[in-house]
Amino acid sequence: MRVAAVVCFIYALAFTAHADVYFKEQFLDGDGWKSRWVESKHKSDYGQWKLTSGKFYGDVELDKGLQTSQDARFYALSSRFDSFSNEGKPLVIQFTVKHEQKIDCGGGYVKIFPADLDQTDIHGESQYYIMFGPDICGYSTKKVHVIFNYKGKNHLIKKDIKCKDDELTHLYTLILRPDQTYEVKIDNEKVESGSLEEDWDLLPPKTIKDPEAKKPEDWDDRAKIDNPEETKPEDWDKPENIPDSDAKKPDDWDEDMDGEWEPAMIPNPEYKGEWKPKQIDNPNYKGTWIHPETDNPEYTPDDSIYKFDNVGVLGLDLWQVKAGTIFDNFLITDDVEEAEQFGTETWGATKGPEKKMKDQQEEEERKTREEGEKSKKDDDNEEDEEDEDEEEPEEEEHTEEPPEEEEEGEDDTLPKDEL
Repeated sequence: MRVAAVVCFIYALAFTAHADVYFKEQFLDGDGWKSRWVESKHKSDYGQWKLTSGKFYGDVELDKGLQTSQDARFYALSSRFDSFSNEGKPLVIQFTVKHEQKIDCGGGYVKIFPADLDQTDIHGESQYYIMFGPDICGYSTKKVHVIFNYKGKNHLIKKDIKCKDDELTHLYTLILRPDQTYEVKIDNEKVESGSLEEDWDLLPPKTIKDPEAKKPEDWDDRAKIDNPEETKPEDWDKPENIPDSDAKKPDDWDEDMDGEWEPAMIPNPEYKGEWKPKQIDNPNYKGTWIHPETDNPEYTPDDSIYKFDNVGVLGLDLWQVKAGTIFDNFLITDDVEEAEQFGTETWGATKGPEKKMKDQQEEEERKTREEGEKSKKDDDNEEDEEDEDEEEPEEEEHTEEPPEEEEEGEDDTLPKDEL
């Protein structure tokens, strides 16, 4: 048993030793990030980035990340690392995104580029290997992009993966395995997985409809047919509208001026609509004809569609209508467990306090708003009372004479009081 335990321990150490972390960025050294990240000069009006933990956070230092700061701008920023190939190994891409601005339309994804990319010239048409992360625009687009470049062409995933659309920080993870499978995780929970070949149109289909096969001429695929023994009743055909029998030509109708008078048309109560015979089961029904398939001569298997040979740059190349998104905790590695642990130590450690701080801020804002509304209401009531006080003197001037009139009519009112 001890020998087995030692063997397992050695194996674990060997596996850990072979695990590589190609890129990690947490922005823990203040403005030091500016020496590691390069802004594109392809356009002169790219949006500016700032380092901040935002309006609410779990840890003011650990939660600092790069935030978009200008509305309605393109952003293009990237960081380089030692190039590598993921051949024969998993590739894990992970980062956190926080849309604290209640984003209405904008990207929150990253792009993984070849190492030979000119960072000063990154733009929307720059060829990349992988694009991954959330994208939100209005109510209709709230999805996670997973796009792979294969032989120079970008291929979108055929599945719809929903992204998070609240204002809190969320952890996004893409795992690409050498067995041609993938997994997408949000907040360390799997939300989608499958096969690269099945979920992307990277390769032509293995089979196609046999061009030589044709449906037999006598193949009857009608499940129901008209009852041949049923005929239309002789009195069925009635006009849909008939002249109104109660209509009368106006007395002042002038046929020379108004033309020939015709009564208005009204719906015919005897109209039965279009006649159709009843349907019965087709005795010759053979079912739906299925077109036979054959091997696609254009299909060639490729067991390396997962592989990228010269990975070397991570970029934030995106558009945002409303700025305020914070990117943080970037990680590129070949170790799935390392990524999960890193996510737990970063996002996992600060998500609770972050939400607590946000909830407290919202509660304070609610109280301030209610106090403001109450104060405004009290001010309005005081103004109304002042207006009433200003009007009272005028009413007293008009009521000085009536008491004398009441004395003159006193005898008239006594009988009523006695009654």
